[in-house]
Amino acid sequence: MRIVGGQWRSRLLPVADKPGLRPTPDRVRETLFNWLGQDLGGWRCVDAFAGSGALGFEAASRGAVDVLMVERDPALVAALNGVRVQLNAEAVRVQRGDGVAVLAALPPGSADLVLLDPPFDSDLFDAALQAAARAVGTQGHVYLEAPRAWADDELAGCGLRVKRHLKAGAVHAHWLQRVATAG
Repeated sequence: MRIVGGQWRSRLLPVADKPGLRPTPDRVRETLFNWLGQDLGGWRCVDAFAGSGALGFEAASRGAVDVLMVERDPALVAALNGVRVQLNAEAVRVQRGDGVAVLAALPPGSADLVLLDPPFDSDLFDAALQAAARAVGTQGHVYLEAPRAWADDELAGCGLRVKRHLKAGAVHAHWLQRVATAG
């Protein structure tokens, strides 16, 4: 895996050989951070299903001041900690746990960006989107990577809407934003 931009641009990072692990492709990460802007200086980010860490390390490389990476698999947690040490990534914290539960426990509005890339064969999408919408501030962003496109009517119950969408191979990348509420 290669970091696309920021202070660690072009750094190659190891990726564990685990079934179902799909690091977000370079092209998709590049597009996402073009959408968000290249500089995430001061942002608080949560990579709720960290896996390889591609999304979280990319955010840290681009100046995020706090990147919480959550991963269930102990071998992947160890690998993420190894990369964190290798990069001297002081803004990165790695936590073993359930991504949805960690998001749900965060104070409302405490994140600027939540990165969601749950296992494609899981039933975690709805719960993850609900928790992410609560965790981001009113000007916050949610990135969703999924095996299919999500429409605004499906996201309305979470208080989110699609700002941008990209399909790259089997991956649907969504930049989601909070829906402004009346009152």
